[in-house]
Amino acid sequence: MDASDQSVTIAEAAAATGLTTHALRYYERDGLLLTPPARTSTGVRRYRDVDLAWITMITRLRATGMPIRTIRAYAELCRQGDGNEHERLELLLAHRDRVLADLARVTDHLGAINRKIGIYEDRLERRTLPTAVGG
Repeated sequence: MDASDQSVTIAEAAAATGLTTHALRYYERDGLLLTPPARTSTGVRRYRDVDLAWITMITRLRATGMPIRTIRAYAELCRQGDGNEHERLELLLAHRDRVLADLARVTDHLGAINRKIGIYEDRLERRTLPTAVGG
């Protein structure tokens, strides 16, 4: 790798992505990255902007519940290049449907929590209202 290339160390990549260096190594070992990070002549990993963008994407997929095996399959499709966009799209559409269903469930649960909060707030408000004089 040329010294003029714009890249960061694994520690800098970890800080930029919010992952640990151990997680980044795991992603690499488990086939989740599009390409292994470049290495210096001494073997130090160097991550480019394109690597960081991919890591951010797969971090988002994980955060929304996509299984590692599905991310691995998606990465493999991307590595294969053009010609399998339909499969990639289907994979992401199916995941979006799962995320939307999860979001609807969580929104419903949040509504129930908010209703319960409202009940307690009303009770507490009634207890603190001043009573009418002589009443």
